[in-house]
Amino acid sequence: MCASGKYTSRGPALIPRMKTKHRIYYITLFSVVLLGLIATGMFQFWPHSIESTAEWSLDRRSVHDAPLVRLPVSSPIPERGDLSCRMHTCFDVYRCGYNPKNRIKVYIYPLQRFVDEVGVPISSTGLSREYNDLLSAISDSDFYTDDVTRACLFVPSIDVLNQNSLRIRETAQALAMLPRWDKGMNHLLFNMLPGGPPDYSTALDVPRDRALLAGGGFSTWTYRQGYDVSIPVYSPLSADVELPEKQPGPRRYFILSSQTAIHREYRAELERLKEENGEALLLLDKCSNLSQGAASARKRCYKGQVFDYPQILQESSFCVVLRGARLGQATLSDVLQAGCIPVILADSYILPFSEVLDWKRASVVIPEEKLPEMYTILKSIPHRQVEEMQRQTRWFWDAYFSSMKAIGMTALEIINDRIYPYAARTYEQWNNPPVVKWSSVNSPLFLPLIPPRSPGFTAVVLTYDRIESLFRVITEISKVPSLAKLLVVWNNQNKSPPEESLWPKIAVPLKVVRTKENKLSNRFFPYDEIETEAVLAIDDDIIMLTSDELQFGYEYFNYLYTYKMPGDIKNWVDAHMNCEDIAMNFLVANITGKAPIKVTPRKKFKCPECTAIDGLSLDQTHMVERSECINKFASVFGTMPLKVVEHRADPVLYKDDFPEKLKSFPNIGSL
Repeated sequence: MCASGKYTSRGPALIPRMKTKHRIYYITLFSVVLLGLIATGMFQFWPHSIESTAEWSLDRRSVHDAPLVRLPVSSPIPERGDLSCRMHTCFDVYRCGYNPKNRIKVYIYPLQRFVDEVGVPISSTGLSREYNDLLSAISDSDFYTDDVTRACLFVPSIDVLNQNSLRIRETAQALAMLPRWDKGMNHLLFNMLPGGPPDYSTALDVPRDRALLAGGGFSTWTYRQGYDVSIPVYSPLSADVELPEKQPGPRRYFILSSQTAIHREYRAELERLKEENGEALLLLDKCSNLSQGAASARKRCYKGQVFDYPQILQESSFCVVLRGARLGQATLSDVLQAGCIPVILADSYILPFSEVLDWKRASVVIPEEKLPEMYTILKSIPHRQVEEMQRQTRWFWDAYFSSMKAIGMTALEIINDRIYPYAARTYEQWNNPPVVKWSSVNSPLFLPLIPPRSPGFTAVVLTYDRIESLFRVITEISKVPSLAKLLVVWNNQNKSPPEESLWPKIAVPLKVVRTKENKLSNRFFPYDEIETEAVLAIDDDIIMLTSDELQFGYEYFNYLYTYKMPGDIKNWVDAHMNCEDIAMNFLVANITGKAPIKVTPRKKFKCPECTAIDGLSLDQTHMVERSECINKFASVFGTMPLKVVEHRADPVLYKDDFPEKLKSFPNIGSL
């Protein structure tokens, strides 16, 4: 007898079918559990904070609708400002943390209207259009975060661009009331017009504790190197007047002065230059026959002749930018936009973004006392260099000056580079227009250059058999604080180096490398013993250098010299035993596009041990060959890469009569 069972077309039903009402119940239960898990996960991982706010935007909240905050008379006031602040002392980099994009996060405080106890606002203008544009640019950038807990940098929505519109004490009290102020730590203030009559300070007078200041008009006395950011004074004409880019070349005028409120002594000196040089110099002033207003601000006059401003700036090769009551002048921005090379006469002025921009490529800086010599100085600049500078001025304006957005983003990029130096932009990225391509020798970007494995520098001393002089050089170099290793290249195959016990006792590793051939190029070989990025290549008879002078600067191009030197230059150097230093300068100048830096004073070469027999430079044919090798190298490179430089880097106070303990490099020789 068989048991009965249910069958389907696919065979026996092993599991009874679920009733419809039970199926609906379990589906509903599963859905509720799933939604709960999703919600829990979103809450767990979604950025949240009790202090986070809606995205910053003036479009979403009018200034007039911002909450009112009254400042009690007894509200705390920040300290004046610590001039000793640096990134490692007054900035908490741990707030910035690690992120895969190497970008700092910037939080903007919500808008508030601060008033004193009787209801008077802290500012006569409220939020300016320029500051509105700046904050909007930050909120639209990838720097911005609305989560205060993720912020590395805090920007108040209190407008301090123009000190003239501020009540100093009350503005300081408003800053101190910000919830994350913490003595200004990691806060950034933007100011373009500092100081006020009669002395016009070169930095914002509002007490600000440790806050960073992006300021337009710093002097060397108020600028905190590597902490503050020097920014330009924005010109409103940038948004109102569009100047077409003009091709580099000769202009109608050689020098033009367009400022209207310059000191009478400077005006008198400019008029004297005008008398001496005639039509080459155009000296403009404000128009006395026009009614005051926006229209007159865009006009300049000379003896009744009216010119459109800033259009007239495009008609001159050089444009004078003199200091006024303030060091920073909006005229600089107008001049750059016009493609006119600024001639800056403002002693102690920290040029905008000078931390990253090479102003020698886009301006001429002349001491104020040299104003009478200005025409002669400018006439000495080659035409080709003038054209290169004209191109650079316009590009500087387009990239860094053209809008409040450009200014704000550049300031944040500079701070970002400090916090993430391994991801920082290079000199070329900051200073080379995108269309610039170096010719002849290829860019070194593709070369397998080894990143620095240890700090400091390696000193490579090339020697033959001058033992006493060599030991003196080793002893002096060993005093340099940044020395990591000393490598002696023994170039004498017929004589062994001294015994180990005879060498000077120094605090860093000392290694002797014996070469197979007596070649000058051995000094630039990338030896395996070199574990630093920076290398000092020096001969055994350079005994006049001090440790302070050696500490002052160095760089690494050995790989390029050994393996990528074009043509037969390296072989020529080895055959003639001459010009290896000139060859290295050709190589570096061609790759970087930069001029050499003259460091510290030139001193007479003295080598008491050297004779005409063992000193290469004492041979009568030595200097003649050096002239020949310059022509030889230029023909191989196909161009003359060496740049003219009128700048010399000297330590601050090196030749001033100050106590030695106040000088960073006291042991540098005088002129």
